[in-house]
Amino acid sequence: MERAYEALNEYFGYTEFRDGQKTMIQALLAGQDALGIMPTGAGKSLCFQIPALLFPGITLVVSPLISLMNDQVRALLQSGVAAAYLNRSLTERQYLKALQNARAGKYKIIYVSPERLTTEGFQAFAQSAEISMVAVDEAHCVSQWGQDFRPSYLQVPDFIRSLPQRPVVSAFTATATQTVKEDIIRILELQSPVETTTGFDRKNLYYEVQRPADKQTALLNLVSRYEDTSGIVYCSTRKKVEEVCDLLQRSGHLATRYHAGLSEEERRQNQEDFLFDRQTVMVATNAFGMGIDKSNVHYVIHYNMPKDMESYYQEAGRAGRDGQPADCILLYHGQDVVTNQFLIEHAQENERLDEETQRQVQQKDRERLRKMTFYCHTQDCLRKYILAYFGERHAGFCGNCYNCGDHFERVNITVDAQMILSCVKRTGERFGLSTIVDVLRGAKNEKIFRLGLDKQSTYGLLRQVPEPRLRASVRCLIEKQYLHVSDGDYPVLSLGKNSKQALLGNEPVWLRMEKETKKEPAAKPREMVAVNPGLFQKLRALRGELARKQSVPAYVVFTDASLQEMCRSLPKTEGEFLRIPGVGQKKWEKYGAFFLQAIQEYQPDG
Repeated sequence: MERAYEALNEYFGYTEFRDGQKTMIQALLAGQDALGIMPTGAGKSLCFQIPALLFPGITLVVSPLISLMNDQVRALLQSGVAAAYLNRSLTERQYLKALQNARAGKYKIIYVSPERLTTEGFQAFAQSAEISMVAVDEAHCVSQWGQDFRPSYLQVPDFIRSLPQRPVVSAFTATATQTVKEDIIRILELQSPVETTTGFDRKNLYYEVQRPADKQTALLNLVSRYEDTSGIVYCSTRKKVEEVCDLLQRSGHLATRYHAGLSEEERRQNQEDFLFDRQTVMVATNAFGMGIDKSNVHYVIHYNMPKDMESYYQEAGRAGRDGQPADCILLYHGQDVVTNQFLIEHAQENERLDEETQRQVQQKDRERLRKMTFYCHTQDCLRKYILAYFGERHAGFCGNCYNCGDHFERVNITVDAQMILSCVKRTGERFGLSTIVDVLRGAKNEKIFRLGLDKQSTYGLLRQVPEPRLRASVRCLIEKQYLHVSDGDYPVLSLGKNSKQALLGNEPVWLRMEKETKKEPAAKPREMVAVNPGLFQKLRALRGELARKQSVPAYVVFTDASLQEMCRSLPKTEGEFLRIPGVGQKKWEKYGAFFLQAIQEYQPDG
């Protein structure tokens, strides 16, 4: 591993590996296949980039998006690594030139789309090249049970089998259930892979769910408070992206947009504007962001609820990649559930599946949607809910989510719970949440009268309880398994495994309710506070100037975290500057003298 540490320091400016990285790198350098499940910001890329630098031949990185490839190759080139990408953004002449350079051994790492693997020109190159490793990034895309299935990924194992000699194969993803993990191993034909799961807890991220009456006003209030910092606003549909982007632009914010309905050139330009900080807010569908390594995203706002926790975790995780505090806020409305149900029923990739498999996929998608909806309603720790979804334990109080603030009080709902459970039982365990709420509140509507539910003994028993609180109580009972919700298009409530004790009054039922006091706005932006704000701003300005000359995003020169450390340690020599995290030999040679001079010349005000 000595050479791996040397490469880590020389090219990337770090002296220690993060959790999981060392295990993955050791395995790959020993010629073993590997599977890494590591959250966004955990450093997955280094797990294959470091071995790639040390292997004798070329490493091919299979990547699903052009933007992902371009971003990572640009960062590698800045660090002094010979890398290239082969995708449809290149002209035919550029593509042939890149292949020529590859044959000449000029690249250590080549990013390639899965569609490109089977083309005649690339196949000819691959048959004669020395390929030491194939790394499959965003590997969950290979599984039809995952949240982002891409049929083109199924070509990867065929390509690997076609090579004259099987290379080491590695696969990486930020999220994978047990089923998806098993699919990755089976479909990619990984041979006894070394597996690492580093944990899903991003401690620097703050989580909050809001249920505003007016989403537009709530969004404008949030974005205004973040002012000039970079952020992403996710919407569920192209139409909503257009509406929200227009709203922000009319309100004076530097906002741009990204969705699959735009031309490729406009998507590229808008992404560049965001990466280069010419626009501070990106409004996008889930088509944007996979693998984007923009380190200074200080917030992610979901204008609409995503269709599953995997998507939410990945999208929210694009905030705070540099380890600095960042906010993840979801604006929820019941219509979001309806929209996602429609998207599930009309998923285009499902058209490639046979009828029975399509039915099974949709059933799993609906279950994931239900769990995503529960996240938006839980009164418990949001971090605990996220981690539990991915199979991790948490004590239940993180201190860095809205639900762990002092906004809630503990209320005994034992009597209400008994009435709710009794209503579900007496109506035959054949109705959904809305109907049960209507019965308990004594609703006078056509359905209640037609089904004779107004004659039930539980009719109107909780008419004095406000509907939002009653719904919250029902969801609490579902979450605590006093009630069970069936699968299918029309979920039905039935008694759960814990219902007997509550019905008999053998145990109290508690609900965390939001206090009646007026809710304050979402927690203030958690931007890092510079040790020396004046110097920090000067270094940011210098970084921006150098980035413009190099035609790269500012964070590719140095991250905010690196600038912060410069302000703390005030390096005076090359040796001291190279000890700054994120400063490697190549970046010292390019930029070190400029920053040392700026630090030495800086005179604080006053």
